[in-house]
Amino acid sequence: MVSAKVGKGAVLGAVALSLLAVPARAATGETGTARAAALPAPDTAGLDAVLRTVRTQGAPGALARIDDHGTTYRLSRGVDDRGTGRAMSTLDRFRIGSVTKTFSAVVLLQLADEHRLDLDAPVNRYLPKLLPDDRITVRHVLSHRSGLYDYTNDLFAQSVSGFEAVRNKVFTYRQLIGLSLKKARTNAPGAAYSYSNTNFVVAGLLIEKLTGASVKTAYENRVIEPLKLSDTFYVHPDTTIPGRYARGYMTPDLAGAAPVDTTSQTVSWAQSAGAIISSAKDLNTFYSALLGGKLLSSARLAEMERFTKVNSTTAYGLGLRRRDLSCGISVYGHTGAVQGYYTYAFTTKDGGRSLTAVVNTSNNGKVLDTLAGTLESAFCGKPAKSPSASAANRRNADLEE
Repeated sequence: MVSAKVGKGAVLGAVALSLLAVPARAATGETGTARAAALPAPDTAGLDAVLRTVRTQGAPGALARIDDHGTTYRLSRGVDDRGTGRAMSTLDRFRIGSVTKTFSAVVLLQLADEHRLDLDAPVNRYLPKLLPDDRITVRHVLSHRSGLYDYTNDLFAQSVSGFEAVRNKVFTYRQLIGLSLKKARTNAPGAAYSYSNTNFVVAGLLIEKLTGASVKTAYENRVIEPLKLSDTFYVHPDTTIPGRYARGYMTPDLAGAAPVDTTSQTVSWAQSAGAIISSAKDLNTFYSALLGGKLLSSARLAEMERFTKVNSTTAYGLGLRRRDLSCGISVYGHTGAVQGYYTYAFTTKDGGRSLTAVVNTSNNGKVLDTLAGTLESAFCGKPAKSPSASAANRRNADLEE
């Protein structure tokens, strides 16, 4: 049961659930009040039901945090360490996977604000002869419309053995791009949306060329330090997660085999496409600040929010996803999948209510689809719908979020 009392928690055997509700700050101005009133209260019971369901589907632990105009809700289930049985906590740090892509896009859009980058210029203007087609622009890369083949399709054709082959490997950006260029492109530049990690490896190379420093330095100077994100790190090529963290576990390719502990890894196969470490608190702060206009000019944020429809419920901008929920509300953020972790991190259009939900498993399509139900509970205030039956067979869902 979820308690609505401030600071009240319930411990149910090995499963921990906690809720902290801090009184919201007074809304300032009529617009702020209207925005706050427009959303129904989060359905914390429904949110908890989603976390319990992903546990039954194979996730060792699950957590969710909502920050809503000054009120914070924290829920957790299961364990963050199968060996010790330590309870999952919303204080845990974790690998955020492709949520990293929004960080990379923000840095490049800041450079566009500084007139150091033209979004519609060819990538080859800044990185001569990197790509085989001068028509591929920075905008194409950030919106997954470049046509560059996703090299991870080949690296992880077999999830576990593919991961073990690169767990401790260190790649250069150009090596990863070279893997992509061995294959035919998926479409002409700008012709279609086709999700590819290659695009955000190119983004990382652009960041380093234009700033003259590492992506680590760019993330720290432009996002992490200004927002005081104390749980957010880019440690590549180090393999460790600093401080308290949830261990990650990959579902084995062979039924009945033991889960693979994936916690220690370089994530060098992803880098600027997926190697950041963070926490639920920091991701909520990040997306709230981004959509609230604290990281980009209004013009650049509008560019980020020029969306291409992906399917009936999802659209993609520049390193930013829009999810259209059943109650008519749209939320903005990104999903993340990296070996051992799935993440949903989204916020409202004004950044007023944010949700981050995480499980410490991967290679499990049922868990990934069920976790999406946290969005309905957090923003629509009603229980989430059950995932489609087709999700049962979608096991290798790690790299196309």
